[in-house]
Amino acid sequence: MEDKKILTVQDISCVGQCSLTVALPIISACGIETCVLPSAVLSTHTGGFKGYTFRDLTDDIPDIVKHWKSEGISFNAIYTGYLGSIEQIDMVCDIMKTVASKECIKVVDPAMADNGKLYPGFDMGFVQAMKKLCGGADYLLPNITEASFLAGVEYKNEYDKNYILKLIDKLWELGCNNVILTGVSYEAGKTGVVVYMNGEYSYYEHEKIAGGCHGTGDIYSSAFVGALMNDIDAYSAAKIAADYVTDCIRETMKLDNHWYGAKFEPVLHKLYNRINENRCKLI
Repeated sequence: MEDKKILTVQDISCVGQCSLTVALPIISACGIETCVLPSAVLSTHTGGFKGYTFRDLTDDIPDIVKHWKSEGISFNAIYTGYLGSIEQIDMVCDIMKTVASKECIKVVDPAMADNGKLYPGFDMGFVQAMKKLCGGADYLLPNITEASFLAGVEYKNEYDKNYILKLIDKLWELGCNNVILTGVSYEAGKTGVVVYMNGEYSYYEHEKIAGGCHGTGDIYSSAFVGALMNDIDAYSAAKIAADYVTDCIRETMKLDNHWYGAKFEPVLHKLYNRINENRCKLI
């Protein structure tokens, strides 16, 4: 297998099992050299902690990228998560042109909304800027809330397949090549992921575990990218990532007060094993 190098651009929440503190270990465990570009540093994530610190690293990004260019550094894949401003979105659009290898795979997780609402600090101007980044993605990984904002379609808690197909059509019109839509539930107690590639719609359904955890979207995207970079097809990568997130939530539910994140570390071996099993099928 080719020696691959991936760049992931998102924030560092020092405590909280999300963003770069999730992406770096998960993708590395998948056997892929993982390089990072932090968009900000926070003492903790913002979901439930009070008085957290926040340092915006926007001003540092141009010099970091300039140095990479001077050293001839490029990446086989670029994966973006939480970006803190429109200015950072514009910078990432440039990064995807300047330090991407010829066959670079571009994966965008438009981490900006959930449960029908934008995250604090984001507005429709941010959504408009995010559309540009999403339009250049080879793989776009929104949840249903993010998809509804990007598509300009009313968010719904209850929906059918036609609603999901409408969202996907609107996302595809942005220019992205493939859509991986997470958190799609057609019946109680079940959830799943829709993979839309080359005009084909596939759906992988699995158990929905009550409660949920912070950071599962980051875990999902990171596991998907790790599997994809092992030359596993997008549907199988989406399935592997969904099963891994389910494992993480089950592991977390064993604990009484682990409210701030998902215990992805004890079950990393399951992700590693699934990827190896699928790689063996390619030989």
